[in-house]
Parts: sequence; structure tokens; C-alpha cells
Amino acid sequence: MRLFLSSLAIHLIYVQALDIIRNNGVLQIVNKELSPDGFSRPTVLAGINADSATFPGPLIQGNKGDRFNLNVVDSLTDPSMNRTTSIHWHGLFQEHTNWADGPSFVTQCPIAPDHSFQYDFSVPDQAGTYWYHSHLGVQYCDGLRGPFVVYDPHDPQAHMYDIDDESTVITLADWYHPKAFQVLAHGAAVSNATLINGQGRYPGGPDASLAVINVQAGKRYRFRLVSMSCDPNYLFSIDGHNLTVIEADGVSTTPVTVNQIQIYAAQRYSFVLTANQPVGNYWIRANPNTPLFGSQATDPFANGTNSAILRYNGAPNTDPVTAAPPASGVIGINEHLIHPLQNPGAPGKPYPGGATVINMTLGFNAGAFTINNYSFVSPTVPVLLQILSGTQKAQNLLPKGSVYGLQRDQVYEINLIGGTAPGGPHPFHLHGHNFDVIKSFDSPEYNFQNPARRDTTPVAAGQMTTIRFVADNPGPWFLHCHIDFHLAAGLAVVMAEDIPDVELNNPVPLEWDALCPIYDNLQPDQL
Repeated sequence: MRLFLSSLAIHLIYVQALDIIRNNGVLQIVNKELSPDGFSRPTVLAGINADSATFPGPLIQGNKGDRFNLNVVDSLTDPSMNRTTSIHWHGLFQEHTNWADGPSFVTQCPIAPDHSFQYDFSVPDQAGTYWYHSHLGVQYCDGLRGPFVVYDPHDPQAHMYDIDDESTVITLADWYHPKAFQVLAHGAAVSNATLINGQGRYPGGPDASLAVINVQAGKRYRFRLVSMSCDPNYLFSIDGHNLTVIEADGVSTTPVTVNQIQIYAAQRYSFVLTANQPVGNYWIRANPNTPLFGSQATDPFANGTNSAILRYNGAPNTDPVTAAPPASGVIGINEHLIHPLQNPGAPGKPYPGGATVINMTLGFNAGAFTINNYSFVSPTVPVLLQILSGTQKAQNLLPKGSVYGLQRDQVYEINLIGGTAPGGPHPFHLHGHNFDVIKSFDSPEYNFQNPARRDTTPVAAGQMTTIRFVADNPGPWFLHCHIDFHLAAGLAVVMAEDIPDVELNNPVPLEWDALCPIYDNLQPDQL
């Protein structure tokens, strides 16, 4: 049992309120009115049943080596938002189950309303902090997102902490009062609230409840920080406490102690916090890079916006009065400080160009983002289905210009060149892999010896980020900006890996074959 008996009393209420799916279960996808910041709006949510659906969705958890059977049931009814859906299990490699990866029109057709689809996949050699979200249009910005944790019973860093359970997951999310398609149509996204563990306040709004995270003096906690953001990155900190980072995007790292973490959309960090301060209440802060709509520029934390509370057992039920460290006292986590704990070192030869190089230049033209002058537009037939139907050359796969063929077991070096793409830094995520960041966007230095290894890294205008990975996972894998509004505007490509062996390595179930015929027969108000 992961919950330590000494902390049972202080965690009991939180644990009882949190829905958990362990390995096998149902995710019911529903429309529901929700007011996590005091403003009521229609949403798209996940729950273990329709009544319990909320934001964020249930915590899915299991152990390294486990098999997961997750039945996604589409019960969406609101025609003003997408009624179809699909789920991506962010950061999990999906070896031999490319069909279960989730991005609509890349590896599957969407699930139709009043239908379901069983995602059945194994996690043989990964452990860490992940999440799941809709991968259809901008649907996850309307609420369909939740945490996913794979525990390692033999965690090499277990000696560093006492408590690591459902109460130590911290989710950050931007929240919008308009529906996501309205935000997309408006152009630059400006969120109304920052939600920490599903609670927050908006400028000028009511004093809605803030999330409270309880700790016991003297205990060491492994907190798992998950950015479920659709757009902003956050500067995360907890007043008066150091944060010792031990994981980035599912990869254990050599410990680095900081007091602030900049976390981009879709990234995750584990950090150890020692509850060694006087018993009391301390502000948890998540300051977005784009100010909230209507916020006071002089104080992003006015009236508890962008905030939650760390409360020691025995402290009064009051708001904190603590202060953040001055700018001169901030110690942040930079990507060049992140080093894998195990098997460090980038594949390929230890110099720029010491692998098969692909240059990808980001751009913007006529309202659409581009990569190498092509804007990604979802094909009507998923890329995986195109391959299984006999298309064997990347240049013949749709969408034209957005599919790159990779040869089996070759080392690829991708230069992501920020170019003129506005609205960055753009957090780029590669499905099906971790990669080594041999050059981060904010540093001119290359690192081949022990670069950061993760699955999401930022790319900035006028700068270059370089990643390397081995093409050892056959299938079409999405590579895209995880600012969801930018993805919807075309900032993506597909890496079609080892096309000749895709069918042999990824046998698809009959239920997958049925997704596209069902979807193709839907009426417009069912899409």
C-alpha cells in the first residue's frame, strides 16, 4: 500500500474524493456544466461514470510492466462541441500497439458518440509521470485531461522520499470561459484562470475554493507535477521550500535542487519536498507566461489567482501570508541541468550532424503554422490505415509534405528551427519515443555525453532545438507543438517509422477496423 500509515489521517479526505483507475477500467466521456473557478460553463469531461466526471479526470495508475485495458465510452451529447473523441496516453511508447496511441487521423478514426473503444496496451519498461488527453481538435482544452502514473516498485530514488501516492499528484491547467473552438477562432489564447488540481480563481471572480495539499512536518514527499496546459507555460514554486527534481517526462534524473520550475505544456517533473518549515500555510504558485484575462499586471497572485495552498498538519484553515523569493533569489531548472540517472548519452556520433539530419523550420503564413512550408491538415484516412492499406512510400502518404519516412534502427537528428513562428516557445512532443535534447533552445552549447532525455521540449522563434532518437518503434508517430491551438493551426508532422514493418509490428484489433466506417457514416451534428 502506497499510503503511509503515519499520513493516513491527513490524506484521507483527499484520497476518498479522488477517482482512481488501476490498470483496467472505464473512462466515460460526457458533457457537463462545471464551475471549477466559480464560473459555470459546458465542458467535456472524463469519469469512471457519468455522475463522477470532473476536472481533471480520474487518476490512472499502475506499475512498470503492467498491461492496461481502458474502455473509452463516448457519451457526448452537446452538438456545439465535438461529439466524437479519442484519447492519447501521453509519453507512453505504445510498442506494438501504435493503433492505441490515440491521435485522431494519425493512428485512428475518432470514436463516435454512443460507441466505445478499448485501448489495450502494455508498459513493459517505462515508469514515471504521464497524463492522458483528448487528441481531437482542441477538445482537451474543454476539459478532457487527466493524470497517469506508472510506479516503479524498484525505483532507484525511493530512498529520497517517504510518500508517493495519489495525494502527491499536482496538475496545472489553463481554464477558459469560452469554448475552445471560440478561443481558437479568436487567435491568441488568453486563459481566464489557472487551475491547480482542478481548482482556482479568476480575476474579478468569486473567492472559489483553492486546492489544498496537506503535508506532515518531517516527511519527504515525491510530488508529481503535470502540466495539462493547452497554451501557457508556468513558473511553479512553493513558498519557503526547495524542490529537488528527480524526474523529467518519465525519465529519472540526477537530483537537482531548485526553488522554481518552469514547466511547458505537456511536460512533467517529479520533485522531492521536505516538509521542514514551521507548521503553517504556504502559497503554491503557478504563474503563466501570459497574464490571465483581466489580471493585475503588478500582482499575478492577487486574491489567490494562479495559486493553491500547502498546509501542514496542525495549521489553521486560513490563507497563507507567505511571500515568494525575490527575483535575485530564484534558482530555476534549465534543461541543460537535467541529466538522465541511467544510461546517459545521446545515440550517434558526438558532434553536430553525427546522425541522419532532418531540418524542420517553423513558420506562419495566412493564419496557419507551417513546418518546412507545409501546414498539417488532418487527412480523411488515418496515416496508419493508409499504411495498412498498402501505401509504402512516405511521399505518397497524406497529408502531402507532412509525413517523413524513417528507416528502422537509424539514429535521427532533428533540428527544430524556430524560424518566424509566433506565440512560442513551442513545446514539441514526439509520440512513441523519448529523445535526447542535444541542444536546448536557450543555450548555444551541444551536449552528447548526458543531455536531457524526455518527450517534450521547447522551440523558440529565432532559435534552434536539436533532438536525437533511434527509429526503433515501427509506426506513424506524431511530432507536434503541444500548444493545442497551434497544433490545430497546423504545427505538426508525422514521422512514419519503418513503414514496411508497421503491419507486422502492430496487429490491429477488429474494433479498430470498425472505427472509420462508423465515423464516416456520422451526421454533421454527431462529429
